[in-house]
Amino acid sequence: MEHMLTLFLLCPFVFFTLGTSQQESVCGRPELDGNIKMDDQQRYFSPGAELLLSCKEGYTPVSGPRKIVCSASGQWTKTKFMCTPKQCPYPDPLTNGEQYYEDTVYQSTINYTCNKGFILIGDNKAECLANGTWSSPEPKCKPVSCGLAPIPLFGMIVYDKMVRGNTTHYGDRGTYSCLPPYVIFGDARAECTASGHWTKTPKCRVVTCNPPTDIDRGFMSNNDQRRYFYTETIQYGCQGDYVIEGSHQIVCQQNGGWSKKPSCNAPCSVGIQGGKILYNGQKIWIQDLSPNRVLHNEIVSVYCEDKVGKCGYAVPTQCIDGNLKIPECFKDPGQVDESRSSSLPSEIRQC
Repeated sequence: MEHMLTLFLLCPFVFFTLGTSQQESVCGRPELDGNIKMDDQQRYFSPGAELLLSCKEGYTPVSGPRKIVCSASGQWTKTKFMCTPKQCPYPDPLTNGEQYYEDTVYQSTINYTCNKGFILIGDNKAECLANGTWSSPEPKCKPVSCGLAPIPLFGMIVYDKMVRGNTTHYGDRGTYSCLPPYVIFGDARAECTASGHWTKTPKCRVVTCNPPTDIDRGFMSNNDQRRYFYTETIQYGCQGDYVIEGSHQIVCQQNGGWSKKPSCNAPCSVGIQGGKILYNGQKIWIQDLSPNRVLHNEIVSVYCEDKVGKCGYAVPTQCIDGNLKIPECFKDPGQVDESRSSSLPSEIRQC
């Protein structure tokens, strides 16, 4: 009886020991990469049990093996099985817009925006789906429409490029003009803006100028005492040997005034008594300049002597509205007989 009691007391220990050994040999659920899944849902696996691995939706297997086995030690066999996210195609550049994205793999997103003056047609956001396609097609950026530019009374517009129908788009431009005798007041250039409206329309107004006045020592082509319309012209001329300086023509301008009038400038006399001058490329005695007159802006040269070099040289001077300054180096010899002229600066060796 004592022997049986001893055996009974030992049996629970044996059973406990055997149960503990069996528990340690089973495999728990394997720790897998977050993108890997297994079909079996049980928590414990006996030695020799096999598990087939696969990738979660949106991921693609890149290496194997796909099967792991529970070993007698309660450990799963090693595997290099990996799953990488599926790749969506790279988007084409968005014409007249921008794309913002960091990657093109599963669950990545693209944000679309259009440039100023363009409207987004389609979704402004797309997501890379599990099947490797984008959730929505690429949108388009359509230019803002303005309609035709408003036309001022007595005016017209010429577009920079051909316009079809009654629609213009952002960035289209044109130039306004007015029917004569009207004049543009405001900016003649127009543009379809990002707001869908044309820039401010100018106005067409009549512009006239008062009758122009004469100029000193000159005359006008027309002495009509009337109002002159914008862009009408008057021609001026000068009397006798006076030379006109400036434009021969004045124009009635947009501000109601005339453009700058010319002036008539007087000729000059060469104020020396004797010697030679260089005029129009020729050496002549001053007495042979008849009449003694050069026109406004014309150039005459007188001759001076280099005492050190014992040579002569020509010094130019210009007629400016009746004033011709004789260079200081010139020494007027007065009336000289040609037979005794060989010593004049114009006749000796030239420097």
